[in-house]
Amino acid sequence: MRAMMLDAPRQPLRLAERPRPAPGPDEVLIQVRACAVCRTDLHIVDGELPDPKLPLILGHEIVGTIVEQGARVAGLSIGQRVGVPWLGWTCGACRYCRSGRENLCDQARFTGYTIDGGYAEYAVADHRFCFPLPDAYSDSAAAPLLCAGLIGYRSLRLAGEAERLGIYGFGAAAHIIAQVARWQGRRVFAFTRPGDTTTQQFARELGAVWAGDSTEPPPEELDAAIIFAPVGALVPAALRAVAKGGVVVCGGIHMSDIPAFPYAILWGERVVRSVANLTRQDGEEFLRIAPRVPVRVAIEPFALEAANDALTRLRQGQLQGAAVLTP
Repeated sequence: MRAMMLDAPRQPLRLAERPRPAPGPDEVLIQVRACAVCRTDLHIVDGELPDPKLPLILGHEIVGTIVEQGARVAGLSIGQRVGVPWLGWTCGACRYCRSGRENLCDQARFTGYTIDGGYAEYAVADHRFCFPLPDAYSDSAAAPLLCAGLIGYRSLRLAGEAERLGIYGFGAAAHIIAQVARWQGRRVFAFTRPGDTTTQQFARELGAVWAGDSTEPPPEELDAAIIFAPVGALVPAALRAVAKGGVVVCGGIHMSDIPAFPYAILWGERVVRSVANLTRQDGEEFLRIAPRVPVRVAIEPFALEAANDALTRLRQGQLQGAAVLTP
């Protein structure tokens, strides 16, 4: 099979011919139809996440068809379309797993990070961490739902019942979750890079009541804010924007250092919290909700061998929606 390989951080991916993997017990072999490109992939390539499996096939927003099954696989069938997310395996026995917090499992394995992922023609995945997908979405449109959608949904849920919701960084996750938030009756305030009027207009088209630069205060206080951009300086900016009792949710796996800020902007029972990974329950809930909204997914397709170009476009903030590789 063809695969785009990461040999070391801070190096371009290389196109390679690899043996087609074989599924082991509990695993399925998937012929990849689409794999979205996530900012987490960029953090791995740039060396900002430690100790990836090397060499590595990136990609954790996989859509494909099951073509082979290992022993003990149940509930899935050959020919079935499934999605594979970031969370690829958990122990099932630790205190986190036993208390419904498998996203915090210390032994967890992650697709496209500690397990080879979907920047390839085939991928192996644990069947227990594969999701049947709504028929309403094409392969390419379904792929971003598996991380941008799922992590965005978890972030939205942890923002509480906020009616006035700020979203900092209006990329793949934000453009999906803004639609869910509007469907839930919330008012969305979108913050972008300074001067990015194109993305601000995109946010308005998706229902944002206001869109502006991340350096600006919103026109009114927010009840909660979600930060998708990996910029630590946005944390104090968001704290200044939320009302007393408001929540600031950091939705990324990596963020630059948060600068010192005065206690006064945290006081008033404001909360800062992070989101770590996802649970299978998040996936099941979100994939039921998405077609009901219905979520419209903006994608830009790339050939598998153009993965480096897609990552560069993402790094430079030149994508509207999500890049998707189509092997």
